[in-house]
Amino acid sequence: MATLELIATTTFGLEAVVKQEVANLGYEIISVENGKVVFKGDELAICRANIWLRSAERVRLKIGEFKATSFEELFEQTKALPWADWIPEEAEFPVEGKSVKSKLFSVPDCQAIVKKAVVESLKKNYKTEWFNETGPKFKIEVALLKDIATITIDTTGPGLHKRGYRPLISEAPLKETMAAAMIQLSRWKPDRTLIDPFCGSGTIPIEAALIGKNIAPGINRTFASEEWPRVKKDIWMKARKEAHDLANYEQEVRIIGTDIDERMIKIARKNAYEAMVDTDIHFQTMSFKELQSKKHYGYIICNPPYGERIGESAELEQLYRDMGQVFRSLDTWSYYILTSYEQFEQAFGKKADKNRKLYNGNIKTFFYQFFGPRPPHRKDLEHEAPN
Repeated sequence: MATLELIATTTFGLEAVVKQEVANLGYEIISVENGKVVFKGDELAICRANIWLRSAERVRLKIGEFKATSFEELFEQTKALPWADWIPEEAEFPVEGKSVKSKLFSVPDCQAIVKKAVVESLKKNYKTEWFNETGPKFKIEVALLKDIATITIDTTGPGLHKRGYRPLISEAPLKETMAAAMIQLSRWKPDRTLIDPFCGSGTIPIEAALIGKNIAPGINRTFASEEWPRVKKDIWMKARKEAHDLANYEQEVRIIGTDIDERMIKIARKNAYEAMVDTDIHFQTMSFKELQSKKHYGYIICNPPYGERIGESAELEQLYRDMGQVFRSLDTWSYYILTSYEQFEQAFGKKADKNRKLYNGNIKTFFYQFFGPRPPHRKDLEHEAPN
């Protein structure tokens, strides 16, 4: 198989998380830039990256990169790329684009030029004047940054956050990819109890269960590149078999999700069932103010209501003050909280040990991390089932 250049795109702030995920898959990192991790791989890497990456948005195949300050340069250099190596004669190949700080700033014009160049290249290879575009989809992107054009094809299809288990969502859902990143940043392990007291549709508990049991997030969904002739069916079968073989379905996890909204708890249970981890998570309708546990050295990881969702500032500050009092009563626990409220620490009543800026969609948020004490010995961790 050929050596390819692949790009795992990501939400700003999660590049280091995705870099580690790619490295864990055994692939060589070429570069880490804003919103993307570039790495080397082969056709199998396309399959494995899509199936295994938890915090990336999608996986793109890099076809070429060059400087383009005129439409003629963009056309000729795009046309010279090896399109027929990937795109079959019957394929559908729409073009999308973006341009930042570049002379070629008209995105619709750039898209049209790239489309024309690809058509001309394929005409020469397939000896035809017309393409019906009724076959598998190859979504091409032309991304211009400071006059450098990067041409890629999306291998993923619907974003990697669409695991397939969450047809029912809350009004302000947390993306699965962000939830997975929060868990990985916390360094939670399955021998510790994890509680999300604002669980909503259950995304954080479900992603934790998948991580704790080493279940690949894309194991039960399909991807655009599964229809590509170049990425053979047996390669996909190999990648999926590996994912099933590596899953530790017998691993016990202690995960609890609570929410004051009974309707959301019902949705969370349904989503956990769809993800096939419903027996691993205890969901309960409950206010966070009732939170207590006899266990020690646990983790709270949550995405509580914040400005965009709750409205009144005074109500928000009171919520965070109450959270501070409740969480600090679990004095051996660690807690990790995502919010857009910049005065969170003041209201919460404690300065975070670490704070990381992340983007939840288009909302700038802060991931406040409060580290609890280390357990003196593993035997000090309680192993009874959640109650």
